[in-house]
This record gives sequence, structure tokens and C-alpha cells, in this order.
Amino acid sequence: MKKRYFVAVSLIALTTAVPAQAQEAAATGSSGEIVVTAQKRVQNVQDVPIAISVVAGEELQEQGSASLVDYAGYVPGMNVSNSGTPGQTTITLRGVAPLNAGQTVGIYLDDAPVGSSALYNRAGQFTIDLMPYDLERIEVLKGPQGTLYGASSIGGLVKYVTVQPDARAFRVRAGIEGFGIKGGDGLGWGGQAFVNVPVVEDQLAVTGSFAWRSTPGWVGSVNNAALKDQNDYEQRGGRVALLWQPTAELSVKLAGIWQSLDSDGNGIYAADLTGVRLGDGRSYNNYVPESYDIDLDYYSATIDYDFGAATLTSATTYSKTQSRQLQDASYAFGVLFPFITDPPIDAGITPFHLDLGLRKWTQELRLASPSGGRFEWMIGGFYTDEKTSNAQLVHSYDMDGNLIASLDPLATVGLPATYKEYAVFGNGTFKFSDRFEITAGLRWARNEQTFRQISSGAIVPSADDPGTSAESVWTFSVSPQFHITPDAMLYARVATGYRPGGPNVIVPNVPPSVDADRMTNYEVGLKADLADRAVTIDVAGFWMDWTDIQVTRAFGGVSGGANGGKATSKGFEGNIAFRPVPGLTITATGSYTDAGLSEDVPEISGVDGDRLPAVPRFSGALRADYEFGLGGGTRGSFGAGIRHASSRLSLVESDPLVARARPYTSVDLNASLVFDDHWTLRAYARNLLDNKGEMARTTMADGLNRPSFLAISPLQPRTIGVALDMAF
Repeated sequence: MKKRYFVAVSLIALTTAVPAQAQEAAATGSSGEIVVTAQKRVQNVQDVPIAISVVAGEELQEQGSASLVDYAGYVPGMNVSNSGTPGQTTITLRGVAPLNAGQTVGIYLDDAPVGSSALYNRAGQFTIDLMPYDLERIEVLKGPQGTLYGASSIGGLVKYVTVQPDARAFRVRAGIEGFGIKGGDGLGWGGQAFVNVPVVEDQLAVTGSFAWRSTPGWVGSVNNAALKDQNDYEQRGGRVALLWQPTAELSVKLAGIWQSLDSDGNGIYAADLTGVRLGDGRSYNNYVPESYDIDLDYYSATIDYDFGAATLTSATTYSKTQSRQLQDASYAFGVLFPFITDPPIDAGITPFHLDLGLRKWTQELRLASPSGGRFEWMIGGFYTDEKTSNAQLVHSYDMDGNLIASLDPLATVGLPATYKEYAVFGNGTFKFSDRFEITAGLRWARNEQTFRQISSGAIVPSADDPGTSAESVWTFSVSPQFHITPDAMLYARVATGYRPGGPNVIVPNVPPSVDADRMTNYEVGLKADLADRAVTIDVAGFWMDWTDIQVTRAFGGVSGGANGGKATSKGFEGNIAFRPVPGLTITATGSYTDAGLSEDVPEISGVDGDRLPAVPRFSGALRADYEFGLGGGTRGSFGAGIRHASSRLSLVESDPLVARARPYTSVDLNASLVFDDHWTLRAYARNLLDNKGEMARTTMADGLNRPSFLAISPLQPRTIGVALDMAF
């Protein structure tokens, strides 16, 4: 009997319980070009043979964007869903959605990866979501980035670039904000401050920042009236950075980042199996609060030394992440009480506690030639050392809230793990002529993992079993580029990536480990600035082959990890920006993605041709921004945008539990007045028409795999805010 229900606990270990403007919003160089570091050297984005979207931190604030969900709709090919709070987030690029708990999109903070590479830390569902106040820009790289960025970037990469200290000028800025969400329990508010101090002119500078934001809740519960507006949350974060440049050759950057989020509940709606939402349409069906807290501490040291013929870079980071989540798993485990007791007792309430911890060291050394020569090269080495924890506890209560001693704890599971990776890489660009060049790269990586499965409880066999795995992987990229004119480039790209496997759950008939899955990407693209930058074009077509996909499957009634099948994602994406008159920019973005299985995958009830989950076939946006002078040192701006995403699935099409999320169309507005370059008054509206679309819809099954209800991750209701900023 216990083995029969171990499937539920195995699923806890491996799966989740619930479900801008791209080109103008960026740091610009002196000639107006958009500057990025996607290839780990400073370049004009139009010269990089990778599909890249860039979003500036200032633009995020201008448009009232507070999280990944708010701006993802303006990035071609990017789709984000969450459970109503930042951090409980899944990112998909180019249709490569995770079919287990691992991430398919890498996350970088400046020069280092953040988040876990191991199987059991659920990196695919808990993605770092930084507050935008101290961000210079966000670079979104599409397609596998395995050569320069390593593991777990098979779909692409999101790179947060922070504001760097400036040793030339003193600067201070601060702001306050108030906003309301339709149906919310009051006003939300935010405050932030930033200071840059040049301690020694041109040599030493320090920056510091702090931000605090409180967001009201709007989701209730049909099963507990006390849980009204339960999804309110607070974010707090700070950063200190130091830049020391004692000579023209040496640069030292030290930084520390702290961020925390405290949420009282999830922003998920519940509906019956016909799709009718419960209660007032903005309610869930939980009995207990579903709180979520996460703390991030991140420290980095980057040293650059210019030898003339090459620059040596050392990037060292240490990060610590701790999250605590409480879920109401009554629909999954409480319904089992009559089947596992004799005499049978009524169904009850089963709070599920999930604590995830990560301590991570990274070290990268790079030696790179100067930019601008006929042959640009880079070689490097990378090392990471991770220790992760995954502690799970399920309690048992009757419907009156009384502890059931004979069934408590229902399950206790610990999944501590370690992950080490070593890698060497090289990348180079050779210019055959002023018009034609080829960029190519190669990376070798090896990871070694250990794992323990510790379990006990009323429905869980007692266990304390170890597991290990090791694997080596090669990845490469090749990108020929042809410059039609100095301002127009055609490129092609073949690139590979991988996502690490790891040791498997330790039960009979389950393979001892899961292998890495692999991605090969083929794309062609055009980047062009036309008519003296009156028109900017960035379009790409792609074909991606995904093999040995990591999935979760049943082995004789017990769930474990496996490699199963192949998939293909193909389509096109891009954006076009028009600047017909000074101050006016009109941007159109869009993507079409056909992502599906290319063979039968019985492990996930998949059939050849099935669409992959979490991917709309079409998403796109249209945005207009206008800046104008009002005289007397006053400037104004106005922006309007509309973003759309078609429906997406929760599972592969042939799975009997598949659900389809409603498409959404959101209208966003923003406006600002700047007085004497020091004071800014701004206002914004997100989802102005209060569209009822959905980011995700999932069929929740009970412990016997029977459909129970639908969980819906909604588009945030209409949000309107005003803010006052000052800068000196």
C-alpha cells in the first residue's frame, strides 16, 4: 500500500505542484547604437550574430514594469508564467518549455550564472526576478548559448546587467510610487534611492541603492473566508558596488546584492473542470495560506587587467538562495485518507511545506584579444560548486483543523545534492574582408553530482539512499556574417547547448541517472539600420532540434526521471522600429513558434506532432513612444502599447489532463513630465482594459491521478500608478 502511494511523493521531488520595447530601451553608445555584452565583449547589438532583445532599466520604470511578466510580452519569442508573485516563475524562449522541474533558459547576473543546475532545486519554476531600480539593462539571448554561457541555456539566456559605479560624477536619485490593482485590498506603494559617489576622481567610486515595494492582493479563497486578498507581497532589495581603477590597465569591481520577497499567498484562480471560475472569479480553493518567501544574497568580484595584446578577466561570485513555500496539497493527498486507513476516515487537509536552499560558488577566467582587429579571440575556463537542499514535509489534519496522529507526518522527504562543473571554452571571429566574417566557438564541460534521498512518513517508505552521476559534454557554435552595407548584416548560426542530467530517485526499476538533453539550433537573420536609423530591423528564422528530452515518467507505479524522445521548434521572430519624426518611435514585435514532438514519447503520453506546453503559436506587440519639449526646461513623453499572446497548453496535446489557457490582449499606457532635468512625474496603466486572459491553465489531479479542478495563472488585473522621481 505504501509503495502504491509513493508515486505522489516522487512527483513532489521531480515536478511542480502548480502551475518593451526590445530595441530602443537599452544603453546607447556615443553614436546612438545599442551596446551589449552578449559575447562577453562590448559590441553594438546590430553587429552580434545572435537574436538579442534588450530592455533598459529606465524603460521598465517608465512603463511601470515590476517583474519579468510585465515586460516579457514586448520581447519576441519570450513567454513567462508565474503564480502571481515574482520568483515563482517559468521562462520559455523559442518554444523550449521544461517538461520537468529543470530550467531551459539560463539566468546570468552580470558575469556569472545564478540559480541551480541540479535536478532537485526546481530552477525551472523558481527563477530569479530582480527589481529593476538598479538595472542598466536586461539582455535576452535567443537560442542555445552553451559555448560562452554553459549549461541549462538550451532555449536561451536572460542576462541582468547592473548599473556600474562612475568615478567622474556624483549622482543621486530617489523616487516614490503609488498604484492600485483592480479588486485589490488597498493601494500598493514603492520607494527607492540610489547614490553614486566618486571617492577619488577617475579612480575610485561607490554606489549604493535600496528599494522597497508592497503589492496588494486581490485573490480570495472559496474554502476559507479569512484568506481574503491573500496574494499580497512585499519586495525589498539593496546593492552596494565599488569600482577601483588605480591604473589605466587595472580595474577591480566588487558588489553585493540582497533581495527578499515575502508573499502571503499565490495569485492563482480555481475553476471547475468545465472552466467556470469559482466564487467571484478571482478565488482559489485552498484551506490554508499558501505563503512564499525567498531571500537572495549575491557577492561578486571582477578583476580586469589589460596587457595590451590581451585582457585577463577574473569573475568570482558567491550566492546564497533560500526559499520557503507552503502549499495546500489537500486535493492531492487529503483525498487519500479514506483509502489508506482502516477503518476509513474522511478526507482531510494536508499542508505541504517546501524549503529549497542553494549555496553556489563560481569562478571564470577569460583572456581576450582587443576588439576591432582582423582576428578577435577569447579563451577561458569556468568552475562552479553548488550545494542544494530540498526539504519537504506533509502534515495531516481533519477538516476541523485537528492533527491526525496516525497519519502525521504523512510524508517527510529530504533531497540534499551537490553539483560541480568544470569547463574550458574558446571563441573567435575572423574577418576575411570588410564584408564577410565568421565567428566560431567550442566548449568542453564535465559535471559531477551527488545526491541523497531521505524519506519517512505514513505513506512513504523509510529510506536514506545515495546516488551519483557524472558526464562530459561538448558544445559549439558557428556564425558566418555578411555585411551588405556598414549598417546591414545577414547572418547564419548553428549552435548547440545542453541541460545537465543527474542522479535519479532511488526506487526499484528506475534508471540510476538521467542523461543530459541536447539542443541544436539553426537560424538565419537580418539586422539593419536604414535611412540614417529611421528604420531598425532585427528578424530571424530558426529551426531547433531537441533530443533526449528530460521528462518525468512512471516506472511500475513509481515516478522518476527519464530521457524520452525528440522535439522540434521552428518559427520566426523579430522587431521593426520606425522613427518617422524626431521624438517618435513606433515598434512592432512578433513571433510565430511551431514547437512539437517529432516522435512518440509514451513517457509523457505524447504522440508525434503534439504541441509542446507553455508556448503560444503567436505572440506580438505594437508600441509607440513620443518625447516632446514643452518649453521652460520641461519635457514630456507618452507611450502606448498593446501585447497579445495566443492560447497555450499545460501539457502535450495527447495527455488526457491537458488544459488550454485563454489568449490575452493587454493595453498599456505611460506618460511623464520632466522638470529642469531633476524632477519627473510619471503615470502608467497596465492591462488598461482589464483583459481576463491567462498565462497558464493546469488540470490539477489528485493522488489517484483523477482530474480535480483547474488552476489558472491570470494576467494581472488593471493596474494604474503614479510616481515622483528626483535626480541630481
